[in-house]
Amino acid sequence: MDIKTIAENFDKALTERNIPSILKFFHENCEITTLNVTLKGKEGAQQWLKWLFEKTPQLDFEPVVIISEGNVFYEEFYAIVKLKNGQIIRSHQAETLIFEENKLKILKIFFNPLDFADIVAKDPISKRLIKIIQRKARKGLN
Repeated sequence: MDIKTIAENFDKALTERNIPSILKFFHENCEITTLNVTLKGKEGAQQWLKWLFEKTPQLDFEPVVIISEGNVFYEEFYAIVKLKNGQIIRSHQAETLIFEENKLKILKIFFNPLDFADIVAKDPISKRLIKIIQRKARKGLN
């Protein structure tokens, strides 16, 4: 099976939220890096999935750019997250997947954490701080 098909099946498994099925995609010695945190092994993959599913009650993907060469798969995509309150977050993201023996050895996910700041900001003070940080981050661009 080619890595593009494996990557597509991986995305499908993520949207179905079946952790045992998703873990089968990972190499025993895998590494997942996101938000400057690296998790290792299947235990790290399970930790990442638990974190991901806690933060994203409903998750879908919309591919934008796909490049596949050898054992490396690169994709730009939109992650579309529907929160429990009905709010929809559309986040432009990218990922690099490196395969070994048709298993996911390295997964690097890149996104702007400010896209999801509203998920972690629960109280009025945090929500206000997030709005200030978002405004300051965009200062000079608009």
